[in-house]
Amino acid sequence: MGLRLQNIDKIVGRETHLKNISLEFEPGSRNIILGRTLAGKTSLLRIMAGLDRPTIGKLHIDDRDVTGISVRKRSIAMVYQQFINYPSLTVYKNIASPLKIAGLKRTEIDQRVRKTAAILHIDDLLDRLPTELSGGQQQRTAIARALVKEADLLLLDEPLVNLDFKLREELRIELQEIFSRRKAIVVYTTTEPAEALMIGGNIVVIDEGRILQTGPTSDVYQNPATIKVADVFSDPPMNYLKGVVTADAMRLGHGIDIPLYGHWSSLKVGQYQFGIRANHLFLTRTSEAEVKIRTTIELSEINGSETFIHVNYDNSMLVIQQNGVHAYRIGDPITLFVNPHYLMAYNEDGLLAASPSMKTATGTNVGNVGDNHGEH
Repeated sequence: MGLRLQNIDKIVGRETHLKNISLEFEPGSRNIILGRTLAGKTSLLRIMAGLDRPTIGKLHIDDRDVTGISVRKRSIAMVYQQFINYPSLTVYKNIASPLKIAGLKRTEIDQRVRKTAAILHIDDLLDRLPTELSGGQQQRTAIARALVKEADLLLLDEPLVNLDFKLREELRIELQEIFSRRKAIVVYTTTEPAEALMIGGNIVVIDEGRILQTGPTSDVYQNPATIKVADVFSDPPMNYLKGVVTADAMRLGHGIDIPLYGHWSSLKVGQYQFGIRANHLFLTRTSEAEVKIRTTIELSEINGSETFIHVNYDNSMLVIQQNGVHAYRIGDPITLFVNPHYLMAYNEDGLLAASPSMKTATGTNVGNVGDNHGEH
């Protein structure tokens, strides 16, 4: 089954939730919709599911227009952020409910319920009620109820957002294995760049109801086509340094000169914003090509097993992501090392002009996703 969205708009009152969405999803593909909160991800999934109808545009499954067809007449399954289970039914009956509605025989229902429960490691919980389960177990039950249908289209709307860190990590790994064994189109929404990279497949970067960029997830991550894409697909957000390119060099900030070589040699003379991710700024030299930035610490924060150091250089706020827990004091001097290889250059219009992987860069608002679903 292929899925095609054609020029979709969704307008509610005076608010535009989605604007000119055109996408194609190939059968068996794994697809991520990445965007911040209120970017339009849930609105898009609800239209795919048939829960909402677009204000403008068409939805096709294969060559059939299903724009106005009820969700009950589509082969879809959906998992929500919340743990949505029937409180009065056991785990077994929760998972079995869509099969019972579909009129399957009792023996087939039993076989599919137990098989799906085993995949999600809840086969020893089948006699329990949802109130007797942990949050992770409840979400596993909700996912099992969606998977047991063996639908052609599986939609997951930030399914792990309400779980603690350890449970999220466990389920992310398990879901990748589950997706790889299924023939369904999988569409998975998230606000987290790291989760998008882990799930892999293809990505649709969305912001304010509009598609910014699509393509294989790793390609879009390495070549964010605009500053907006780079910001959405970076956590912490991308760091930027103002710079100038001359005939034979590029200058960052107020005195860092770098020869033009490799992918930089194609840059035209002019003003640029040079982007670099927080994990590509280092506190010790790792390469002879690196350049130094001397500044002072403005803030240091510990998040789990990582430390984030905030500094100001040439009126640009930079964040360094350092593995491990480290104590730093505000006002202490610090030296950063920047490897030019990791820099991305954006022109005055905010468009990508050069990056280390420019040869595989994808376009902006490319309307065809769904290939290479096995890639990570």
